[in-house]
Amino acid sequence: MKKPRRLLAAVAVALALATAACAGSTGGARVAPTAGARPAAGDGAATTAPLFAYYYIWFNHTSWARAKKDLPLIGAYSSSDPEVMRHQIDEAKSAGITGFIVSWKDTTLNDLRLRLLMRVAAQENFKLAMIYEGLNFSRHPLPVAEVAADFVAFRDKFAGSPVFYRVNGKPLTIWSGTWAFSNSQVARVTGAVRSRLLVLATEKNVAGYQRIAAVTDGDAYYWSSVNPLTNTHYQSKLSDMSNAVRRDGKYWIAPFAPGFDARLVGGQQEVPRNNGQTLRTEYTAAVRSAPNMLGLISWNEFSENSYIEPSKAYGYQALNVLKQLRVGRVLPASTPAPVAAYSPWPNILRILGFALALVLCVAAVAYRRHHRRTHRRPSSPTIHH
Repeated sequence: MKKPRRLLAAVAVALALATAACAGSTGGARVAPTAGARPAAGDGAATTAPLFAYYYIWFNHTSWARAKKDLPLIGAYSSSDPEVMRHQIDEAKSAGITGFIVSWKDTTLNDLRLRLLMRVAAQENFKLAMIYEGLNFSRHPLPVAEVAADFVAFRDKFAGSPVFYRVNGKPLTIWSGTWAFSNSQVARVTGAVRSRLLVLATEKNVAGYQRIAAVTDGDAYYWSSVNPLTNTHYQSKLSDMSNAVRRDGKYWIAPFAPGFDARLVGGQQEVPRNNGQTLRTEYTAAVRSAPNMLGLISWNEFSENSYIEPSKAYGYQALNVLKQLRVGRVLPASTPAPVAAYSPWPNILRILGFALALVLCVAAVAYRRHHRRTHRRPSSPTIHH
């Protein structure tokens, strides 16, 4: 019976492998980091466009007590912690994110945190871009002289690092709030740095982009509050803006978000996440606008609830959906089905079925072996009287 014993051992090994394979199913669980994740093939749209997530370095441990209805799974972190940054980059890479677009202004604390992030990102082979916050806390424009000085400071202190994503040799930067500045003011800022930096505007429509097109390098529309289920012009607006920018030979970053709720900081509307469907729908619309790059709003904007960073309320839901979109093989339809809730029972039933099939196989082999041995025995000699 040595062969049946060997087969029984094989059953145990196979069951262990099957259990491990089923446990590794992502379902509603955590996404394991995947180095060098590649975008999915699409239906003719620019799904291979690099994907950047907007990233904020303004958090102190006390920040989480103000206007937050959810918290990160890793806790109430500080943006001065490089190990937090490393963890976030590993998770972002697992979902096919190319890099972070870092919110920045030239202050001592912001400079310290940006340098920390640059060091960690370089170690992790992860790219960065910069978005300059041109409005103050009350949403009023900063003095143009301050904006101009800060762009020069970024050019001189940071932009030379290879960690910054380059387009035609120039580091990618974005100016948030350009709509609050005149053409001449924008020209004053960009004229001093465009020879060494790519500077995209953040205009909200075609007319806004065209107003300052001659003194900028394209547009990165930061549109996190759209509800794709109620805004019937959503897709056409993105496509119109893309067409206007790309006709000029400039660069278009298409926005998409998992949801939105800024009511705790004065907003008026909520865009529900719908179990990941909002993220799928907005991603599809962004891709179909033929972008040069995709702009995910956001990694960690917890005040406006547009984050995909794993959180206590949503877990890894958004990150898993994004990983499916970027690392998977199918571009979602314009009206995708919602993400199904995870259940362990299909995997359990597969394990049990696999085990039963192997046990039956072992029994059949043992029976045949026993049957052959019985029929090989010599018969008793015939006694002749």
